[in-house]
Amino acid sequence: MLTKLYIKTYGCQMNEYDSDKMADVLRACEGMEQTDKPEEADVILFNTCSIREKAEEKVFSDLGRVRPLKQAKPGLLIGVGGCVASQEGEAIVKRAPYVDVVFGPQTLHRLPQLLQARRETGLPQVDISFPEIEKFDHLPSAETASGAAFVAIMEGCSKYCTFCVVPYTRGEEVSRPFADVMRDVEELVAQGVKEITLLGQNVNAYRGAIDDGDDIVDFAFLLQAIAALDGVERLRYTTSHPKEMTRRLIDVYANTPKLVSHLHLPVQSGSDRVLAAMKRGHTVLEYKSIIRQVRAARPDISITSDFIVGFPGETEQDFEATMKLIEEVGFDVSFSYLYSPRPGTPAAELHDDTPHEVKAARLKRLQDRITELENEVAQAMLGTVQRVLVEGTSKKDAQELAGRTDNNRVVNFRGSPDITRSQAMIGRFVEVKITEVVRHTLRGELVLSAS
Repeated sequence: MLTKLYIKTYGCQMNEYDSDKMADVLRACEGMEQTDKPEEADVILFNTCSIREKAEEKVFSDLGRVRPLKQAKPGLLIGVGGCVASQEGEAIVKRAPYVDVVFGPQTLHRLPQLLQARRETGLPQVDISFPEIEKFDHLPSAETASGAAFVAIMEGCSKYCTFCVVPYTRGEEVSRPFADVMRDVEELVAQGVKEITLLGQNVNAYRGAIDDGDDIVDFAFLLQAIAALDGVERLRYTTSHPKEMTRRLIDVYANTPKLVSHLHLPVQSGSDRVLAAMKRGHTVLEYKSIIRQVRAARPDISITSDFIVGFPGETEQDFEATMKLIEEVGFDVSFSYLYSPRPGTPAAELHDDTPHEVKAARLKRLQDRITELENEVAQAMLGTVQRVLVEGTSKKDAQELAGRTDNNRVVNFRGSPDITRSQAMIGRFVEVKITEVVRHTLRGELVLSAS
C-alpha cells in the first residue's frame, strides 16, 4: 500500500485548493499521507499552472529533477495535473515517458483510478476531459485544523480574454448547485472554521441552481446565505471580474458586515485601447464607476488588482493611462506581470515590437508606485487595533503567530509565553495592535483574545 504523497503546486489559489483536494482523495482512497520531501514519496504530483511565462519548461525542469528518484525506486509513480496537463496532454508522456499519469483540473477526483490503471496495465494514463461538475460530486469531505478554508463554487471562465488560457484548460463557466456549496460550508463550520474564502476563476459570475429546478441564485444571494450561517464570522472571495460586479453584489458590502473590507478586482490595464485588445469587456470609466460605488457602500475598503504590462501594441501613452488609473484609484497590494504569450490564445498572434527593456522599465515603475501606495495603507494602520484570524505560526519565527486582518494584511505577533496557550489561539480571532510596518507584512502586539 502506498503511503507517502508529495505535491508541488504552481500558481493561484484555485491550484492550492485543487492540491488540497488531491491529497484528500488519495488519503480517503489509499490512506496516503503527505510529505514535503520528494525523496520519501511513493507518489509525486505536479499541479501545474499555465498562466506564467515558460510554464511548460518549468514543469519539465522539475520532472527532470525527480527522474533519478524514479530510477532508484521503480515503484514510484509520477503525475502531472493542472492547466499545463490539460493543455499538453499526451505530449507530456511523449517528452517525459517516465510520467505515469496526466490529468486535468476537472479529473483530479479520478486520481485513484488512474493510478490503479497504471499499476495494472503498466501503461501511462491520460485523462484531460471536461466532466464539468462531476469533480465536486466525488470529492471527500475536507479536513482542516485551521480557522480558514477555501470553497470552490464554480469552474472555468467564459470571458475569453485574448491573453488567457483558462477557458481552454479549465473549460467554460460551470457553477455548483447552491445546496452543494452550502453543504460544504456547513461541514467546514462544524469543524470550527470561521473564515470562508469562495473560489472561482470568475467567482462573481456564479449562477447556481436551487432545489434541482430551473431557479438560479446569483453570487450576491450566495454571499448573504453563507453570511447568515451561525459560525461563519468572516467571508472572502477571489477572483472577480468587473463585468460581474452587479448592483446587487455591491449592495452586499453595505448590508453584510461579515464580508471583508477587501476587494480584489483585476483591471489589467488603464487604457481603453488595450482593454479592447484584451477583450476585457469593460472600459476604464466603467471600472472606476464600480470602485466609486463599492467605496460608497464600504468607505474603508481596500482595493487590489492585477496588471499586465507590455501587452502587444501597448504604447507609452497606454502605459501612462495605467499609471493615471493607479493614482486615481489608489490601489493597495496588487500583482503585476510582464505579458507573456500563451500558446493557443488570440493575443499570441498579435504583432509586438516593443523592446523587452522598455517593458521591464515600465513594470518596475508600476511596481514601485504600487509598493508606495501599499506602504501608505500600512502606515495608516499603525496604532490601530485589528481583528486578526490566527492562521498558524510565523514563517520566519516559530515563536510567533501569524494571522490576517480584515483587509487581507498579514500580521506577525507574539502569542502567549505559554506555548500550549499560544498554539490554542490558532484558528481563533484575536485583537492585535499594529506596532510596526515591515516589507509586505505588519507586526503587532496581542491585545486580547476575541473568539
